[in-house]
Amino acid sequence: VQLQASGGGLVQNGGSLRLSCVASGRTFSSYAMGWFRQAPGKEREFVAVISWSGGSTTYADSVKGRFTISRDNAKKTVYLQMNSLKIEDTAVYYCAGTPGFSTFKTMYQYWGPGTLVTVSS
Repeated sequence: VQLQASGGGLVQNGGSLRLSCVASGRTFSSYAMGWFRQAPGKEREFVAVISWSGGSTTYADSVKGRFTISRDNAKKTVYLQMNSLKIEDTAVYYCAGTPGFSTFKTMYQYWGPGTLVTVSS
């Protein structure tokens, strides 16, 4: 599975962005998909995960209520809708795939190259 994230950019504090991650390969629908982020000088951290069916989701406490993860298996795409963005959300955002359902980055086999989100004041 190859992943390509897009949709990052510059947005003002309180604004919204929607990230997309398109997968290639025939097994996309059998993988749980997650979003992670890495701010400058910090470790990569979990943001959200969605099960292969889309029926289960989990969010980091820092984004709960503001971000929504979803997927369209027919389009082999996973989305991250980000609302009420804060300056501390600034990071490179990565999508990743795992055969299980996990919040731990070490459990993910496939990673995309990331897309930069910058939230300005």
